Amino acid sequence: MGDHPGDRLPGPEPDGTARREVRCRMCGRPLTGTASRRTGLGPHCDAKLHPPAPEIRTRRREADQEPIPGI
Repeated sequence: MGDHPGDRLPGPEPDGTARREVRCRMCGRPLTGTASRRTGLGPHCDAKLHPPAPEIRTRRREADQEPIPGI
């Protein structure tokens, strides 16, 4: 990382001073987790923006059908 203040991740400063408060970019709640502080989003807001991918296997299934008459 560079020497510019904007390049550093929020957290403890190298000289040992206290962490500065980081708030969620969507809801404004204080962030405490390392991953949340890094992304700037709390877990609930991150889940809203990045929902889990649907399970394709649950959408596909074989249907039991009777054969078509006359064929």
